[in-house]
Amino acid sequence: MDWCHYRFRTLWTLPAPPAAVYDVLQRPEDYPRWWPQVREVVRIDDTTGVLRIRSFLPYGLSFTARETRRDPAAGVLEIEMTGDLDGWARWTLTADGPGTLARYDQEVTVGKPLMRLLAVPGRPLFRANHALMMRAGRRGFVAHLAAYGQAV
Repeated sequence: MDWCHYRFRTLWTLPAPPAAVYDVLQRPEDYPRWWPQVREVVRIDDTTGVLRIRSFLPYGLSFTARETRRDPAAGVLEIEMTGDLDGWARWTLTADGPGTLARYDQEVTVGKPLMRLLAVPGRPLFRANHALMMRAGRRGFVAHLAAYGQAV
């Protein structure tokens, strides 16, 4: 087992239709406005940017994200990541009654030296940290939708 390799799946039930959710998720430069742990997004070009994140544990991560799939009809947004995290992440949106089920899948290998050093003893903390970050992201997303009148 590679202790530095992670697979995550998170499900968000959201009170807005898929098109409204997709519209927000396709603008990563706005993530710091509603997702507290996404500290900064710097666009490099139309499909690439550098993200800096920090959650509850006292370390930050920085990685370059390059869009590999943008498919509004299928409700899919996918990126490739390089840097402190190497791998990919994908949002898949489906209708859920009047709202949306947003599935976030991520498969990454940690490249940050300290996290690699602490891979075995830190793994449960790193996984919990990710879960807390995703929970905070959902709360921020729902509040963002409500503030802009996009919630159902």
